[in-house]
Amino acid sequence: MRFHTMVLCLLLGGCSILPPVAEEQQPAPRPTRDSIVTFALDGRIAIHQGERNYASGISWQHAPARDEMQLTTPLGQGIAELVRDGSGARLTLADRRKISAADLEGLAEQAFGINLPLSALPRWLVADIPAGAQQITRDAAGRPQQLRVDGWRIDYLHYESTQANALPNLIELHREVAGASEQIDVRLKIDEWTLPE
Repeated sequence: MRFHTMVLCLLLGGCSILPPVAEEQQPAPRPTRDSIVTFALDGRIAIHQGERNYASGISWQHAPARDEMQLTTPLGQGIAELVRDGSGARLTLADRRKISAADLEGLAEQAFGINLPLSALPRWLVADIPAGAQQITRDAAGRPQQLRVDGWRIDYLHYESTQANALPNLIELHREVAGASEQIDVRLKIDEWTLPE
């Protein structure tokens, strides 16, 4: 009998030294979507149009007057650097070749042969519903799940937390046009958002 009591005490005592189970932590509340004008993000992007496929890591610092974007291989080697400021948009490739255009859309068309809505993308990424958006569906927290704007369907597949102002971390864009070769699919997985303090 004494042996059983001792074993029971040891078991109960052993349980008391285990660390408490931590509750799942939610990130700090985010500001309202329309107030986010500057951000940085790190993640991965994949673009598919017809026979063309592009995939890379992406690091993007966005501000109203300037964008800096680094595209990298899965091992972190630089593929390209994109900069937009008051003098236009410039792309520097790994072999140091440079391509310039008046704006981001012109640069994407010239460099990749793909018409991407890069000027509108910062608002779309933070799920700030643009004027003129149609067929908007929302999730239970009131956040956009899907919308259509300017010929694009935007699907917000996952958010960083359950909070109402959480930022999306998995987004798909699809340009819906008649010709299959003109359709564009973009998938962006955001691993980390950084907002100014």
